Parts: sequence; C-alpha cells; structure tokens
Amino acid sequence: MTKAKWFFILFMVACAGVSLVFAQRYYNRRSSPRRGVPDWESDKEFSNDVFTFVRIQYSSGYGGRGYRGGYGRGSRGGSWATDYPDSDLNFSFRLQQLTSMEVNPDGLVLELTNPKLLDYPFIYIVEPGSLVFSEEEVKILRNYLLNGGFLMVDDFWGEDEWYNLYYEMKRVFPNREPVELRLDHPIFHAVFDLKEKPQIPSIGAAIQGRDYGITWEREDAQIPHYKAIYDDKGRMMAIICHNTDLGDGWEREGEDEWYFREFSEKKAYPLGINIVFYAMTH
Repeated sequence: MTKAKWFFILFMVACAGVSLVFAQRYYNRRSSPRRGVPDWESDKEFSNDVFTFVRIQYSSGYGGRGYRGGYGRGSRGGSWATDYPDSDLNFSFRLQQLTSMEVNPDGLVLELTNPKLLDYPFIYIVEPGSLVFSEEEVKILRNYLLNGGFLMVDDFWGEDEWYNLYYEMKRVFPNREPVELRLDHPIFHAVFDLKEKPQIPSIGAAIQGRDYGITWEREDAQIPHYKAIYDDKGRMMAIICHNTDLGDGWEREGEDEWYFREFSEKKAYPLGINIVFYAMTH
C-alpha cells in the first residue's frame, strides 16, 4: 500500500470521531512572521503527502465585466489577497490540529501560470466578484481541473459578483453548469455533520447584524449558495461558496469570542475541513 493511501486512511480514521471543541486562540498579529499562529514540522515519512493550502493570485477588474483596471497582478492589495495571510495560516493550523493530515504550516500563493500548480491538488480563490482570467489562465485552469485538481471559491456576495464569476467559469467550461448542492450532499456531512448550509459573514457584518439575526452582507445576498462543477465522470472539480465568507471565519478567530463561537467554530472550520476531506478523497 502506498504512503498516499495510508495518508487517507489515517485522515479518515482520525476524522471519524473528531470533536470541534477547542480553545479560541488569542494572538498578536504583529508578534511574528506567522502572525502568532503556532509552527510545526511535518512528518518526514509523509513528505510527499503533505497537504498545502494554495491561494491563487489573479487579476482584478473593478469597473464591471471585462474591465482590467484595479490592482492587477503582482500586488499585495488585490481582491485575491483578502484575509491573507491569517486565514490561510489559521486554517492550515486547525486542519493539522483537528485531523491526522500532514499539513504544510505555511501554504503558498501561486498564479495559475506557475508551473508548480500541478503539484498541488487543492486551490483557493477568494472574492472573485472582480476576477478576470487571461486566455492562458482559462486553458490552464481547465486542464488543471480536468486532470484531478480541485478549486474552492469563497467570499463573494450578490448577483453582480455571481454573474462575473459565472461568466469567467463559462469561459473555462462553456458546456458545464454549476449545480446547487442539497443539504444532504456528503460534503456537508463528510467529517462534521452540518444541519444547515451555513452563511458566514465578515466579522464587521456579523457584529452589526447580531441583534437582528442578519448574517448577510447585502440585501441581494440573503441566501447562501454552494454550487459544484462536475466532470464527465461525476467527480466534483469545484465548489463555489456564494453569499458566505469562510475565509473571514478563519482569519478573525482571535478577535472576538462571540464571532469565534458562532461562526468560526460552528461553521467556517467544520465546512472548510469537510471540503478539503471531500476533495482529497474523491
């Protein structure tokens, strides 16, 4: 049996009885290059099977569909960098802590055109409401997903941002439609059993709407949607998390105990772990 197979067996056994009862981490974001997130070393025996959280750096357009203005490539200030690096560091830490996965403590930021992309089976795109793929990126992403890669899209709200992403993904897969996932889909129950399709707001929106039960960030984004794109064999290639913000649930866990208990602990981390588990075992 290969080490990779042992890797998945260990992951599944560990996750079968895992409980999401853990202490909130309070940290000083400026205390270290790791933003106060604990460091660790991966088991050398599993050096080829370490999970790495890979964030995609993309071009941003801020003037509507097709506009290529804004920050653009090479900037730390574009939409692709939202919640970075805290969300990536925190999520990698919790994935390492709550499962038996061997997880890279640092993660990576890659452009789709980076030759190393094919070395990593899981990629993350955030705030795609102004995303613009180049023709080269369209071809690379199509090839990556059809050859076993998995894409998670997160943190975009409302109809305008949805149609921007829809347009770009139709360039990648002209003949494939995103399919709304039902609550009984295994991705909501793979490790943690979620009773709803959660809506995770940013910490500011959550606190502002706390007394009113409002968890959406704009009026045309009241219902969270989780949609999937499948290949011809029925394998999920991408999950699109719309009208929700898992990344803020990961990033802001150390800032407010109520937000942590209500959104990070109950929703953002469980669903994130479920998504990674499902992606890496299907």
